[in-house]
Amino acid sequence: MINVPELLNAAFLFGQEGSPPPTGGSGIMGTLFPLLLLFALFYFLLILPQQRQEKKRKAMLAALKKGDRVVTTGGIIGTIVKIDDNVVTLKVSQNTNIKIEKGAVRGVLSPQEELKG
Repeated sequence: MINVPELLNAAFLFGQEGSPPPTGGSGIMGTLFPLLLLFALFYFLLILPQQRQEKKRKAMLAALKKGDRVVTTGGIIGTIVKIDDNVVTLKVSQNTNIKIEKGAVRGVLSPQEELKG
């Protein structure tokens, strides 16, 4: 037979709320902190090194002068004969001069690099 007081007691227990649901507590900072941390990590690992590299490249291009041995982005090695605003004339062999954009210069070769190649 069904015991009514036990049944009512069980219904009463199921009807009660346990602990209240957890509240955010940290509010908006709990949401924004991981995003800010991710942005800071992204900035220091990607953006900042790229800006430094671009600054070095601009300084290298500004310091180009006649007589420098350079290598282009296409791998051509030559000596600077003439520099205009945006065009560099390279001597690549005895009778061969080519004109390239200044931005196509990848780097200036040092004497040690010339001996290797």
